Amino acid sequence: MITYVKGKLIEKNPTHVVIECNGIGYYILISLQSFSKLPDQENTKLFTHLSIREDAHTLYGFYDKLEREIFKMLISVSGVGPSTAITMLSSMTSEQVQHAIAHDDVVAIKSVKGIGPKTAQRVILDLKDKILKTYNVSDDPSTGNDTIKNEALSALEILGFPLKNAEKVISKILQASTSINLEELIKQALKQL
Repeated sequence: MITYVKGKLIEKNPTHVVIECNGIGYYILISLQSFSKLPDQENTKLFTHLSIREDAHTLYGFYDKLEREIFKMLISVSGVGPSTAITMLSSMTSEQVQHAIAHDDVVAIKSVKGIGPKTAQRVILDLKDKILKTYNVSDDPSTGNDTIKNEALSALEILGFPLKNAEKVISKILQASTSINLEELIKQALKQL
């Protein structure tokens, strides 16, 4: 399994990039989400997923690990192939996909080209529990942040930070990013305390 490719960005298009690594040019399919985040600099790194079929070995690239994990979850659903998953991640951000699944938003998922109502319902049915457990996305968006906030506060308090200061910093971070996981929240808070 090729977990990432790091090298010189030779070609950048909305659907694919070519990255040269040790004299080999890797043709990597990407989503619009990754395309918009990729800098136009020479050296770059993409997290990858290699899809192997009888007729093709295709490399899919992602700017961050979250997008790759969402992609892997999507292709685990019967009826959702890699090209449909990339289309979904081009139409919606990783956070929007998580929220659509967590909140049973069939209309949002169905709006993606190539996904009908039955497939949209199957995506929600198969992935809702995984999304809720793995990414701390709550059925009620306000309670999800409260749970994460309380867990982060207790962790910072154990580490010896004053509760008032920690609460201010965490509230500020949560306002800036509503779909942040617990680990990232604590890391960001530690940088600001």
